[in-house]
Amino acid sequence: MAPSALEGIRVLELGQLIAGPFAAKTLGEFGAEVIKIEAPGSGDPLRKWRLLKDGTSVWWQVQSRNKQSVALDLRKPEAQALIRELIKETDVLIENFRPGTLEGWGLGWEELHVLNPGLIMLRISGYGQTGPYRDRPGFGVIGEAMGGLRYLTAEPGRTPVRVGVSIGDSLAALHGVIGVLLALYHRKVNGGEGQVIDIALYEAVFNMMESLLPEYSAFGVVREPSGSAMPGITPTNAYRCADGGFALIAGNGDGIFKRLMVRIGRPDLCDDPTLAGNDGRTARASELDAAIGAWSGALTLDEVLAALDEARVPAGRIYSAKDIAEDPHYRARNMILEATLADGQVIEVPGIVPKLSLTPGQVRHAAPLLGADTEAVLLRAGVSATALEELRAKGVI
Repeated sequence: MAPSALEGIRVLELGQLIAGPFAAKTLGEFGAEVIKIEAPGSGDPLRKWRLLKDGTSVWWQVQSRNKQSVALDLRKPEAQALIRELIKETDVLIENFRPGTLEGWGLGWEELHVLNPGLIMLRISGYGQTGPYRDRPGFGVIGEAMGGLRYLTAEPGRTPVRVGVSIGDSLAALHGVIGVLLALYHRKVNGGEGQVIDIALYEAVFNMMESLLPEYSAFGVVREPSGSAMPGITPTNAYRCADGGFALIAGNGDGIFKRLMVRIGRPDLCDDPTLAGNDGRTARASELDAAIGAWSGALTLDEVLAALDEARVPAGRIYSAKDIAEDPHYRARNMILEATLADGQVIEVPGIVPKLSLTPGQVRHAAPLLGADTEAVLLRAGVSATALEELRAKGVI
């Protein structure tokens, strides 16, 4: 069997909750050794987020798989000294504290870079390590708002809402993973120096905002909320069906549009030369939505999807967790895996993305209990058994 893609890479995770830990989770799934530092007694607050099973979040089973848990109170000088020892054998440090926190503990970039010139440091924060807002506290929801996403997630005239998941944190984490991989490549190919990767939550969101800024710059146009439609890409919308379900239909390709119009019984629209291109269709978006909606409203959701599949028109249902769990395609693609809880209960968890043909990601071990690996990791770092007992007595570990 081929080695994992990141085998031999050691990651030290000082972050908590979502952004930093999600980045570390992704690296761990592809073979990196991930050592997660948690506060003794309480651990990562994510252990208590969302729905709990026997006192621990089931989300924890996903976010912390393939990780080792080391309980250290980073506020104590003895713990900070232990981090400096671990850094000497670390490839990637991940943190998502407010800027300046690590510096206050004597664990800033300048100090750590001296200890390990090859160290790569991923820093995720609300506003970045520089700029006038750097010291403000920032969570994913704030990054989503500042990045431009929250303004658009609404029906026209309604209050903007969140997208339903902590997308700002996750986008920042994925940008962080890209940065880590780029830095690892640079270190290997161009001479061994590490570097800092500075990820701001709002910038990760802003990077996904398509033509938002260029349209404002060129035309003074502020993109407004549009509900389920895609403004300027026509027709794409959610259409109600006779049984109350909604079909998402994307008929915006020129050829696809013609097949869609034929299927809904509107050859007049299919043959209309003014609708041959997206710009012409966008000018008549309301008319096209009404025509598609009249057709879908007379059929059940299953009938709509079957008809459009036959016509080779992209369409789909809006999936709930139940729909996902029951969908055969998810299972055929190994996107639903099993995890065993401490009491032996088996639950289903998301699979691994992306899918590599030669070095695929894998779950090597379950999410750890708090501090389960403290002794093993510190003994390997050269801390004696006697010293461990002293640290435990002081509440450092």
